[in-house]
Amino acid sequence: MFNKKKNNDKEENIMNPENTSENTAENVENTDAPAVETEQATELSAEEKLQAEVQQLNDKYLRLYAEFDNYKRRTQKERVELLQTAGKDVIVSLLPVLDDFNRALKAMETATEVAPVKEGILLVSTKLKNTLAQKGLKDVESINQPFNTDFHEAITNIPAPSEDLKGKVIDEVEKGYTLNDNVIRFAKVVVGA
Repeated sequence: MFNKKKNNDKEENIMNPENTSENTAENVENTDAPAVETEQATELSAEEKLQAEVQQLNDKYLRLYAEFDNYKRRTQKERVELLQTAGKDVIVSLLPVLDDFNRALKAMETATEVAPVKEGILLVSTKLKNTLAQKGLKDVESINQPFNTDFHEAITNIPAPSEDLKGKVIDEVEKGYTLNDNVIRFAKVVVGA
């Protein structure tokens, strides 16, 4: 009998649409409350994670910017030092030639003959040319060569003494030089017309 009454109550509850919606709403409210709290906790933790990631990326950016700024300063300082000492090796290699010139000047003061002094000056000149050649300096060949604006600067034109000298360099006023195949001074020349 008690069993029947319980079954009848269940049937009434099932049959009664009001009871069904109330029971369902209560069940939904009870199940949604923990889900909403977990979702809010997840959103907060996701937001905190994003803020932490933003902070980490910002810190990384600032460090990278500071490192690049230090790199710029360091390279600028190195460039200035390089420019200040760029000619140091050339100057050091020319010091023996300077010493030879000083000895030649002292020898000229007491010299009675011109031939030994002239020979000494030629030796010093040869030593100077060899030292500069070791550093990459070369003379530009000009006389009897076709006029070339890449190496020559025409001072004037004169009538060519012969037909084969037309358009060629007849005289050289100032010698031209190249340093490692780059022109550092154009030869000033007279061209035959």
